[in-house]
Amino acid sequence: MDKLTAERRSANMRQIRSKNTTPELTLRSLLHRLGYRFRLHRKDLPGKPDVVFPSRQKVIFVHGCFWHQHPGCREGRVPGSRRDYWEPKLNRNQSRDAASQAALEELGWRFLVVWECELKDTDAALRRVKRFLGMAAG
Repeated sequence: MDKLTAERRSANMRQIRSKNTTPELTLRSLLHRLGYRFRLHRKDLPGKPDVVFPSRQKVIFVHGCFWHQHPGCREGRVPGSRRDYWEPKLNRNQSRDAASQAALEELGWRFLVVWECELKDTDAALRRVKRFLGMAAG
């Protein structure tokens, strides 16, 4: 049973965005301050990656722990109520992610997934992104 009223749940769900989320804006801001330049949400690439580095043929997906079911994360768990609705929905997200990532690799692109919870430790997240990009920004 949902703890919220139908109206409150609907209002909460309307607030959820697919682009320009807080974690995504956080990562973009950090990358920009370091001097990295990138493109956003390229529709011609599988999965419309959040951050695209065309010259390096690398992309970064910023995944919400709940929506993409981050394994081992407290936020990446299926809600207890309405499991018959949530499990298939969240499984479709994971399947779509895997298909997009496989298609990117087939096109010669490399990808990195940065989880929402990882951005709480910005230094660690930036080290991981810098390693992925293959050099420190100057």
